[in-house]
Amino acid sequence: MNKKHGIFFITLLLVVGLDQITKMYISSVMSLHASYPVIDGLFSITYVRNPGAAFGLFANATPMFRSLFLIVVSAVAIVMILWFLAKNRSGGMLLTFALSLILGGAVGNLLDRIRFGDVVDFLDFYIASWHWPAFNVADSAISVGAVLLIVEMLRRERPRSLRQ
Repeated sequence: MNKKHGIFFITLLLVVGLDQITKMYISSVMSLHASYPVIDGLFSITYVRNPGAAFGLFANATPMFRSLFLIVVSAVAIVMILWFLAKNRSGGMLLTFALSLILGGAVGNLLDRIRFGDVVDFLDFYIASWHWPAFNVADSAISVGAVLLIVEMLRRERPRSLRQ
């Protein structure tokens, strides 16, 4: 196994493991909708369940459609990432790391959807009464991975004369 594969598998396992452990902990020690302030006026640990996708997308769809659709979309995304990684040998460490974060997050949330029909969220950032939608470790990994993927794409797009 080369260094890229090692980084990929370690990152994937850490993201899925940390995501599932934190979700298990939150759901075992907190009541649904309970909230504990960590930084008053900015951040709380708040236990919620998200039946939809990012930002509650599809939350109002029928449960059967929503579950089936989100499980299929997650599974397709996972297969596409694995296929891309298998076929793309020229990708560097940043690309590999970004995709492992995205894949780990997708797997973490997919496990919740399969087991519970929804996703456990608990990271609640807010200012006064304005709340960012609650999220979890998997969502964080997907977001960081997406930003790194954009950085990698922009870096590859720069003309050679600008690269150093």
